Amino acid sequence: ASGAGKSTLMRMIYGNYLTQSGRIMVGDLDVVTAAPRQVIQLRRTTLGYVSQFLRVVPRVSTLDVVAEPLLATGSDRDHAMQRAEALLLRLNIPERLWQLSPTTFSGGEQQRVNIARGFAYPYPALLLDEPTASLDPTNRATVLEMIVQAKARGVAIIGIFHDHAARDEICDREFDVTAFTPDKSV
Repeated sequence: ASGAGKSTLMRMIYGNYLTQSGRIMVGDLDVVTAAPRQVIQLRRTTLGYVSQFLRVVPRVSTLDVVAEPLLATGSDRDHAMQRAEALLLRLNIPERLWQLSPTTFSGGEQQRVNIARGFAYPYPALLLDEPTASLDPTNRATVLEMIVQAKARGVAIIGIFHDHAARDEICDREFDVTAFTPDKSV
């Protein structure tokens, strides 16, 4: 249900929210006790995140927003731009919009840019917070296909889905966050 703490848990895993106790292990790194530089490095190379909302610097082009994770890890600019273009095409973002800031886009377009950005770099782990929200059936199917392909490559994925059909199609295990108590490990 809305308000159960799903997105909060996701933000704790990503290191946006500090926890009062416990451990959150991503590989060998405990996010709870990690130094800020370690969390930044984790985000850069290990843990991708597609939130419910696109938060970007205004006036930065959509192409640059999508390519940024690749550029931040040292990819060649041409390669990063080609990858960004391929993802934007796949997610049906019209080429005429690529040089515009995605802050001017509709909710569904922003969500697709957010997904493209999250899938641009080959993260070994992904956090997906309502990745199919605001999407029409065609784009929803594309995103689900991308998730299935990432899983086939061995990407570990934690996702939040209100879309029961999408959840049933792609999830291997389901966890009820309302059943979580502080004395239990996940």
